[in-house]
Amino acid sequence: MWDTIVKDFVYFFAVIDPIGTIPVFLAYTVGFDAAMRKKVALKAFLISTLILLGFVVVGQLFLEAMSIPLSAFQIAGGLVLFIFGLTMIFGESKPEHEMAKVSMKKKEDDVAVFPISVPSIASPGAMMAAVLLTDNHRFNIADQAITAATMLVVLGVTLILLLFATRIQKIIGDTGASILSRISGLILASVAVDSILTGIKMYF
Repeated sequence: MWDTIVKDFVYFFAVIDPIGTIPVFLAYTVGFDAAMRKKVALKAFLISTLILLGFVVVGQLFLEAMSIPLSAFQIAGGLVLFIFGLTMIFGESKPEHEMAKVSMKKKEDDVAVFPISVPSIASPGAMMAAVLLTDNHRFNIADQAITAATMLVVLGVTLILLLFATRIQKIIGDTGASILSRISGLILASVAVDSILTGIKMYF
């Protein structure tokens, strides 16, 4: 049981990437006072939580309604996660990629929704993970509840890091966040390979 919880925690931590979200959050809240930053962090947390819980509850039902077997989705999701992981490792890391859009974003837009909630926290990889790790055919309600709780813990960690983002940024800097994001990419690529192999086994 604990092995599964740890694995799920690592999986969600890699795809949500709380550390990599810090530079994005700071870049898009430049000029905001402490109260406004706190409000943005809380709103981003709530939106991301609702989105990912929605995928936990209805994600698989939606796939089944479209007659898409979960094994096929798991293989496809694994491939996407693997590419995403490779991008984090060899390409632009999450902070670099998303901070590059700062100059294109108008300050009057709701930054809590985009890009902090989506795609920074509730990323495509996180949405896929929410579906794959709560497969109705492989896990019972108790297992799914534990996975959902694990996901909420990671989101809680993300919220805490955002609330203390300014202090953390001073400690690790942009370079530190970039390094940690690449490490998360390596972990994500490994988990993605396991997902692909499991999907192939299920399909055949």
